[in-house]
Amino acid sequence: MTTPIETAGIRAATGTQFTLARGDATAIITSLAAGLRHYDKGGVALVESYPLDSIAPGAAGITLAPFANRVDGGLWELDGVPQQLDITEVPRNNAIHGLLRNVGYTALEYSPTHVLLEATIHPQHGYPFLARHQVRYELGASGELRVAQTLINDSQRRAPFVLGAHPYFTLGTVAPQELRITVNAGSALSTNSRMIPTGTAAVDGRYDLRGGKAVPESLMDTCFTDLLTDDGVARHTLEAPDGRSVSLFHDGTVSYVHVYITDVFPGRALAVAMEPMTGPANAFNSGDGLKWLAPGESFTMNWGIDAHLDV
Repeated sequence: MTTPIETAGIRAATGTQFTLARGDATAIITSLAAGLRHYDKGGVALVESYPLDSIAPGAAGITLAPFANRVDGGLWELDGVPQQLDITEVPRNNAIHGLLRNVGYTALEYSPTHVLLEATIHPQHGYPFLARHQVRYELGASGELRVAQTLINDSQRRAPFVLGAHPYFTLGTVAPQELRITVNAGSALSTNSRMIPTGTAAVDGRYDLRGGKAVPESLMDTCFTDLLTDDGVARHTLEAPDGRSVSLFHDGTVSYVHVYITDVFPGRALAVAMEPMTGPANAFNSGDGLKWLAPGESFTMNWGIDAHLDV
């Protein structure tokens, strides 16, 4: 088991750092929010990283449970009883990014190539359930990073949930504004001014990313669904002009991918998040993508990151 890293007198703000290595691939996982702080292959960075003395900017790399995006006003109903979550997106008066963003996970397993982390969601106002969120990261034989997120209901009543993650993708030293983004999705969700979904429609125009578009032309904060798969696997990609690429891949346990292309990520002109999720924002109210676990049941969402760097 590792201890919290201290480098040049700096204690890691994100807790214990678990370094995984296999072949030419390296990943660093944090105990805080079971986050992905670094991932590279052959020395090419594939996700946005951040310093040891910082928490994840823009939720970079964190995992999300028991809801993945926003809950409108933090308010929803359970069997007719209003449930009020803490407001964590104050400007828009929403609850956002789940209940474990500021929680340290415990390592249940740790080897040179994998780590299994777990945190407990205790019953609280807005979510009166006892549950465990387990996150397993593993570097595969080809250096791909595979992630399995499991929610276990330890309550005596069925519990609703949405799982998700918030990785930002990059491709070494290639400027983000030179990349092209491809999202294999047939539909996109519209939203109101507070980023709460209002409907779903077939992609068109700037939201049709199936053929790829330049990242600077695609500044957005948009959720996609009707994800297109090949032999059960969907893939969404950032590609450089020289043909190298990095991809988010996932199986059918992921029904939504939220794309956030922003110009306010620290130190970057543009940053690109492609977020795998089992449900969209406000699923606790709309029911879209919302899943329920009976007492003792569990559910696992599978996703990962790989790259094509040999051109």
